[in-house]
Amino acid sequence: MKQELSFNAVTAVTRMGSVKSAGLSLLLLSFLIHIADSYPNLDSSNTGCEECSLRKSSFYSRDRPIFQCMGCCFSRAYPTPLKTMRTMSVPKNITSEATCCVAKHSYQVHLQTEMANIPLRNHTECHCSTCYFHKI
Repeated sequence: MKQELSFNAVTAVTRMGSVKSAGLSLLLLSFLIHIADSYPNLDSSNTGCEECSLRKSSFYSRDRPIFQCMGCCFSRAYPTPLKTMRTMSVPKNITSEATCCVAKHSYQVHLQTEMANIPLRNHTECHCSTCYFHKI
């Protein structure tokens, strides 16, 4: 005897498959949302670089502590204004601006090594200011 599937049986099987598919999709979506929510909120603009501050130098601190300014300050790039571009000898579309972590106050110390007496600046206070290597 040949058994034929009725229209109702076919649609019930189809619905069951689509419910399973929708359930699996919702489970996957909730899993991805959980991962995204548990990921730490980071400011990606300065990832990998801490704020400008005074830190003990592990390289130079041998017989006494030597402090150096280390860290990042802001930098940005923006389109060069048309009025400024007309006055440039070599026009550039992008203008960049940056500040560096530099010492506000420091004093000179001497690092004694086996070979020489090396003069160093021991920093006492830091701030973000014009990058010295950018000055003309």
